[in-house]
Amino acid sequence: MTRHVVARVDDFPDRAIRRVEVAGKALCLMRRGEAFFALADRCPHGGAPLSGGRFTGTVESDGPGSYRMCRMDEMLKCPWHGWEFDIRTGQSWSDPGSTRTRAFATENVEGQELVKGPYVAETVPVSVDGRYVVVDLG
Repeated sequence: MTRHVVARVDDFPDRAIRRVEVAGKALCLMRRGEAFFALADRCPHGGAPLSGGRFTGTVESDGPGSYRMCRMDEMLKCPWHGWEFDIRTGQSWSDPGSTRTRAFATENVEGQELVKGPYVAETVPVSVDGRYVVVDLG
């Protein structure tokens, strides 16, 4: 498994939905509370970017005239045709027997737990002098 850093936790607010690209693959990255989820950023129904969608819930009913909202913010609604996908599994509830989008595992880890790559970019010292940002090319 290849691991890639895609965002800082502190820079990703709760209920945010963003498109990120990882190794040429477009993903829809979402945050709900302290949990992160990622789906392929393409609706399998019509090809819409799921990162343009919004969180929603599902409706349950015990019979005619009896409805209640449940699983609030656990579903992602496609921006084009309103198809809904479970953010944990990618399961579509518009056609649950045959349509789903691929879900990807995510986790929140400390930076030092990641494997360092073979390259190191040159760094330049930066300081603030009054209202100016100053770099030192020494």
